[in-house]
Amino acid sequence: MRCVIENDPYLWLEDVEGEAALAWVAERNAETAAALAADAGFASLKERLREVLDASDRIPYTVRRGAFLYNFWRDATHARGVWRRTTPEQYRKDAPEWEVVLDVDALAAEEGEKWVWAGARVRHPEYDRALVCLSRDGGDAVVVREFDLATRAFVEGGFRVAEAKTQIGWIDADTVFVGTDFGPGSLTDSGYPRTVRRWRRGTPQEDAIPVFEGRTQDVSAGAWHDSTPGYERDFVFRSLDFHHSETHLLTPDDSLVRIDVPDDADAYAHREHLIVSLKSAWLGHRAGSLLAFGFDAFLAGDRSAEALFTPDERTALAGHSWTRHHLIMETMRDVSTRIEVLTPAPGGGWAREPLTDVPALSAVSIVDTDPDISDEYVLDVSGFLQPSTLYQGEIGAGSEILKQAPARFDTAGLTAEQFFATSDDGTRVPYFVIGPDRSAPGPALLYGYGGFEVSLTPFYGALTGRAWLERGGTYVIANIRGGGEYGPDWHRSALGADRPRAFEDFAAVAADLVARGITTPAMLGAAGGSNGGLLMGAMLTRYPQLFGAIVAQVPLLDMLRFHELLAGASWTAEYGNPDNEADRPHLRALSPYHQLTADRVYPPVLLTTSTRDDRVHPGHARKAAARLRELGHPVLLHENTGGGHAGAGDNEQAAHNKALTHTFLWQHLSPPVRPAAG
Repeated sequence: MRCVIENDPYLWLEDVEGEAALAWVAERNAETAAALAADAGFASLKERLREVLDASDRIPYTVRRGAFLYNFWRDATHARGVWRRTTPEQYRKDAPEWEVVLDVDALAAEEGEKWVWAGARVRHPEYDRALVCLSRDGGDAVVVREFDLATRAFVEGGFRVAEAKTQIGWIDADTVFVGTDFGPGSLTDSGYPRTVRRWRRGTPQEDAIPVFEGRTQDVSAGAWHDSTPGYERDFVFRSLDFHHSETHLLTPDDSLVRIDVPDDADAYAHREHLIVSLKSAWLGHRAGSLLAFGFDAFLAGDRSAEALFTPDERTALAGHSWTRHHLIMETMRDVSTRIEVLTPAPGGGWAREPLTDVPALSAVSIVDTDPDISDEYVLDVSGFLQPSTLYQGEIGAGSEILKQAPARFDTAGLTAEQFFATSDDGTRVPYFVIGPDRSAPGPALLYGYGGFEVSLTPFYGALTGRAWLERGGTYVIANIRGGGEYGPDWHRSALGADRPRAFEDFAAVAADLVARGITTPAMLGAAGGSNGGLLMGAMLTRYPQLFGAIVAQVPLLDMLRFHELLAGASWTAEYGNPDNEADRPHLRALSPYHQLTADRVYPPVLLTTSTRDDRVHPGHARKAAARLRELGHPVLLHENTGGGHAGAGDNEQAAHNKALTHTFLWQHLSPPVRPAAG
């Protein structure tokens, strides 16, 4: 018999920093530490994971900004990290000389604050100033400070914004667009900026001139300045919900010209082009297509489009990047990447040719280009068992290896394969299996996400390799509906009341693993985070018989209150709105927190979260842990005091969290050691 919580007895655990709530969390953390951190193998595992995170021979991925290549770097010496730069010539060396631009550890020590790097907006094309964003202990909210890249110092009297979920960007040397917390009415229900203002240097922030505003129920509003030489222009946008938006050209007199594309499409201007990525059919083009228009012609009413990519039932667009004269397009066919170059022809049309061959079950991504200057590109290629190789090339002139990452775990005897499971409605669901050839079932860990059109593609997971594969475990990635592996329709098929399709897909993969003899339910674990944490909650409450242990990281679990907690209101387009009578029934049925009962047998559960997670409220994990404890089920909770939605603010925390997770899984999923024969 199901027991639905009408009057939630654990609302007090939503008081993020309340004294009673934190005391309760401390008790749970102590229990988890005793159960996992005291394990005989925990310390050595954590040390080996920390070695990977701190390794000095990692590839330092860079972004070109003018004459320099910039990189953010953490290691054992720089726990919070350094923002640094080098020249392209130096970067080619095995040991480049780096110039430290900003030492976050030193800044944190000087100011007595647990600063976490949150990126920088560098002024283009001068590359002389930056708007540096710093998070307090890993939260999404940041403080913003203007930084001089020549003197490597914060600008006295420069642009500064107090802690908020700020959107900010350069217009010119003395002006920025800013959306932040200007006081009552300036934020949306989701906690993001509702207004956009033009802020002039030397004037008070509160005197910044409003240029655009959205509605309170929107997710956010924002603006950006296109600083491409010869194509300077301003744009504003409002995100109606997570999947729909409106974009306008902001004219010099601050009037608005709507970029009249479907509100579920992604559109942007690049030089003379308007590029539109479709989420639904339009102008005779399929959902998932990538279209190119002439920007000025489009504004004048011309809807003649060149289809740069048209999907089919097995292919989807994965991404694209511009060089000076070309567009590099990444596509997926059955979740394996392909890459080609498209070139606009002077008389109209686009030519295309492959850029490079990509090995099977591998991923390729464009790391960097300089679309103002050259047709050079930096390309990263990796696979489940192949560490990253970084290539530098120029379109039409070939490429060369720039950097190679060393192997971090022993791959002897391991293979990577792709299989397909059949879901309840007959849908073929792809999944990857990485592990040893098995003559008998063994421990396996199944990972999934299934939401927000996020695709899970092949990658080299050094931490998983050391923590799981080297021990003899099998690692599995499920490409379930709700993701973007097969384009917008794959995502849309698991929206709202159809979310259970994602759950059914994941359960189908779990059953297929057992049917193939790869594992057994007792030796099969499942893990996922954020929206994937909701997936884990569904596995716990809907399919507990399929798993021997479950890990839900920074999870979303209370589907009747998620919209009232932190950024939750921004996700109603994905799940539905609990305040809508039409949505509330299916959300109640989806809500793991409300489906927990005393009369079912659940596998052991580890819930992890962060006190500083200001995206998915830690109350989700706290309340689910409390409810499971109340009902007498096995559950552990680990709440890191910092780290934000990532769960960790430095390599020490990341290694600790990963070691906790894999210690928990191995304790419950590894086969028992049989005594030796006498």
